[in-house]
This record gives sequence, C-alpha cells and structure tokens, in this order.
Amino acid sequence: MKIPIFYKIFGGYILIIVVLSSLIIFFSFTTIRENYIDSLTENLKNFGKTLSFKVIDLLERKDYQGLNSLSKKLGIETKIRITIIDPDGIVLADSEHDPKLMENHKSRPEILSAIENGFGKSIRYSSTLKKEMLYVALPLFKKDTQDLSGVVRVSLFLSDVNSLLKNLQNRIFKISVFLVLVSVLVAIFLSRNLSRPINLLKEATQKITAGDFDTRIFLKNNDELKELAESFNNMSEKMRIMFDEISSKKEELTRIISSIQEGLLLLNKKGEILLSNESLRKLSEVENIENKYYWEIIKNPEFNDLIKNAIQNKKNMKKEIELNNRIFLCSVTFLETREEIIVLFHDITELKNIEEMKRDFVTNVSHELRTPLTAIKGFIETIEEEVDIKIRHYIDIIRVHTDRLINIVQDLLILSDIERKGSILELENLDIVDLVSNVLKMFTNKIKAKNLEMEINVDKNIPAIKADSFKIEQMIINLIDNAIKYTDKGMIKISIKKKDESVILEIEDTGIGIPKEYLNRIFERFFVVDKSRSRKLGGTGLGLSIVKHIVNLHNGEIYVESTPGIGTKFTVVLPINPA
Repeated sequence: MKIPIFYKIFGGYILIIVVLSSLIIFFSFTTIRENYIDSLTENLKNFGKTLSFKVIDLLERKDYQGLNSLSKKLGIETKIRITIIDPDGIVLADSEHDPKLMENHKSRPEILSAIENGFGKSIRYSSTLKKEMLYVALPLFKKDTQDLSGVVRVSLFLSDVNSLLKNLQNRIFKISVFLVLVSVLVAIFLSRNLSRPINLLKEATQKITAGDFDTRIFLKNNDELKELAESFNNMSEKMRIMFDEISSKKEELTRIISSIQEGLLLLNKKGEILLSNESLRKLSEVENIENKYYWEIIKNPEFNDLIKNAIQNKKNMKKEIELNNRIFLCSVTFLETREEIIVLFHDITELKNIEEMKRDFVTNVSHELRTPLTAIKGFIETIEEEVDIKIRHYIDIIRVHTDRLINIVQDLLILSDIERKGSILELENLDIVDLVSNVLKMFTNKIKAKNLEMEINVDKNIPAIKADSFKIEQMIINLIDNAIKYTDKGMIKISIKKKDESVILEIEDTGIGIPKEYLNRIFERFFVVDKSRSRKLGGTGLGLSIVKHIVNLHNGEIYVESTPGIGTKFTVVLPINPA
C-alpha cells in the first residue's frame, strides 16, 4: 500500500514526540522519587543520630520501659516509627507495636548493614504493619568501650510519599500532554512544509516522464528545497536539449541503418530481434520481425548454430551461409556490456562467383600448362644428352625455369583443390609425432648437403589428433622445406607439445629471417620476400598460402615470429578434435 510522504514525515515526528515524552515522564518521575527518598533517608538518619544519645543512656541503665515510653512518645510527635533492637536482634522497644510480640530482627537487611557498615537502609513491605516503609538503621555503641549495645531503627510509611509523588506525576503528565499537543501542531506544520515541495517535485517528474520537458518548479522557501527545485529546473532544461539531440541522432541513425545495403539484425541474449533494417526484411521476406526470435525469421540450421555459439561463447564469429540461393558472409559481433548481438549479412554471391571463375581458370590453365611443360622438360632432357657443350649452359637455364613453372603449376593445382573442396576433410586419428618423423626422412639428403643441425623436442604423451593426414603432411613438408631453403648455416629446431585441448607444432630456423613489414603478407599467394633468392631456389610463393588454408580447414591457428639475420619461427596450433 502506498503511504503519502506527508504521513511518513508526520508519523516520524509523532513517534519521536511520543518516545521523548514517555522517556521524560518516566525519568523525571523516577529521579524525583529517588531524590525525595534520599532526602527522607538523610532526615531519618539525622533524627536517628539525635535520638541515639538518649537511647544509649537508657540502654546502659537497662531501662527498657523507659525506652518503650520514649519510642512511643517521639513516634506520636514525629509520626516516625522508632524501633530499638539489641545486638542479638531482639526488639527492645517499638513505637507502633508491642516489642514482646515482634519477631527477631537480626536478619533484616537494614539491621545487618548497620552492624557491618555503620549505616543501613531498606525499602520494603512491613510484615508487622502490613505497609511499605522506608527503614534507616544506625548502630548504638557503649560510651566507654565502644562496643555494640544495640541498633536504633527509624522508618516512615511510603504511602504518604507515594501519594505525593502520584499527584506530582499527574501534574507532569498533564504538562506533557499539553506539550505533545503543541508539538503535534508544529509537526503538522513542518510535515506539510516538507511534503508540499516533494509532491511538487513528484508531479513535475511525472510530467517530464510523459515528455513535457518545459515543466518548471518555483518555491518561496529560501532553503535546500529551493536549491533542489532550481537544480531540477536546470536538469529539465538540459534533458530537453539532450532529448532533442538524441532524437536527432536516432533519426539520423535510423536513416543510416535503413540505407545500409547489408542486412542488419540486433538480438538480445534470448535471441529476440530488437532492431532490423529494410535489407534484412527483404532478405527474410517478412515485414514485421521485431520482437520475434531469429529462428522464426531465418530458418537456416547453420545460421542458428552460429548465433547459439556466439551467445554461449560470448565472442565474435563469422561464417558463410546460403539463403535464398545467394551466399552471405554472416558477421556476428557480441556486445559484452549489453549482452546483445549485432548480425550483418554481406552478400558475397558475386565475389564467390568471381572466385569460382578464377579457380576454374587457374585449374584449367594449370591443367593445360602441365602437359606442354612436361613435354618441354622431356625434350630438354633429351637435347641435354646430344647438344654441344657450348650451348649446354642455355639448356640448363631453360631446364631450371621449366622446373620452376612445373612447381608453380603443381602448387596451383594443390591450392585450387584445397579451396574447391573447402571444409571437406578426411578426418582420422593422426599421430603427428610419427608424421613429422616420416617427413624428415624425405629431407635427410638436403639437410646433410647444407650441413645443418637438427633438434627435435617432443613432450611426453602427445595425443593423436583428428585431422586429414594428407593435408597435414603437405603443411609440414612446406614448412620444413622453407626452413631448409632459407637457412644456409646453423640449425632447424622442431618442437611438439600439448596445451589444453590442442597440439602445438613449432618449426624454428636460424636462416635469413623476414623483415617486420612483410610478416603480415607472407601467407598471400605468390608473395616472396627475396624474389631473386626464391627464383634461384625454385620457390613458387604458394607454399605458405597452402599452409594457411590447411590450418584454417582444421580450425587451427598459425603464428610467425622472425628477426632478419637471426631466424624465423612458425607456430601451428591444431585442436585435438576440430569442431
């Protein structure tokens, strides 16, 4: 239930007033009562001391009749009860009762305290007189020996005291009620003064929430609430300006999004569509797609898996998917702060067609070139045996370039085959350690010819990986062949280790190295760092491009580190079980 602010403030004031008034009444009454009893106690003590001089004389003479007469006489005159007790607790005289009928008083607390401490006080119910009384007891000592001769006890009825205090309490209560009523009126006034500006602020806030940014508050109070109202007015003005700017930017953003040729989707973590553009609506052939789920709009299993992986792994992803007989590069960006996903559909159908035409052209040309090149090489080998020594030099040059052309054609066919088959892999359990050992046997003569050292480091328990053995072998051959080609002296180091769910292959050499500005281009087709050296060694510029494609097909990663004049290190990370 909603409680208005006025009642909260007023209720707080009332609670404070009631609690403080109750505490004041209680403590004032208690303090007055204690002070009054302390005053009575002091008076009784002084009276007892005065009385003790006469009592000691009578006690020494053992004039118990005189003690009793004295007690009754003074009791009537002073309205104070007087009791004389011997050291054994026997009552010798009492102003209110026959001492012979009274019980032993030695166990009374005021008597015990008087004997032990020289003074005793007690407030309790008198079993003899059936009334609550204040008792004060003083010890009596013999004049000569200072031995205890008895105890004098004086007491007063508290009924008169309580009656007096009750009257006083009533007067204090009446005064407190009057003060409470006055305080309530003040509380009403203060509560209304506090709640009114707050209610005005509430109403103004509701108007701003409804879009009325021209709302203003003006208060007469010259206090913090007036400052709050002025701050509110400044805030509403700034909000109006900001709202206009945001509205303008939103309209501009909407125009930009609508004009984007690529299809755009904005999804929340549940997969609901928050935003889309016209290109996406044309692609999905659905008009009203907001607040629907992405799988209701784009019914493609590959796309659905891509979005699920992006949401679960909370990372950016890309994938080519086919929709409506067209090919799209689907780019998924995960926004961590809002846990939302932006999806862009890039239509790459024409690019894929051009790529396909280019691959077909390269493949066809390569196939057409391979036959005449093979024939040329055969004829050159035949001519070499019969030509004159003078022209053998030229024949050797023709043979070297023919071999280079054949290698280029062969690498083009391999690269074209990898790209054409795409992600089709013949996966099997592959022992990469054995595969590296077998590949190294192919390069034994080349390593010996260049007098290079080999160092192989393999961790224990390297697991088998799921991979295409033929393609992984091609990758290793290209990497080792490059290391041997570009290393004139020193060593080649191969390391195989396991990390998490991947196997890491490192091939490091002490060759010529690669300049830093070329590191990001070495996986491009036909790119070579040292063209003259590459031609001399028969390099085609396609080996590392093939390596990169093979690594990507296995969902792996490849890194390169190099320093000119010191060497190069290739690191290949292959998942044990590629997804």
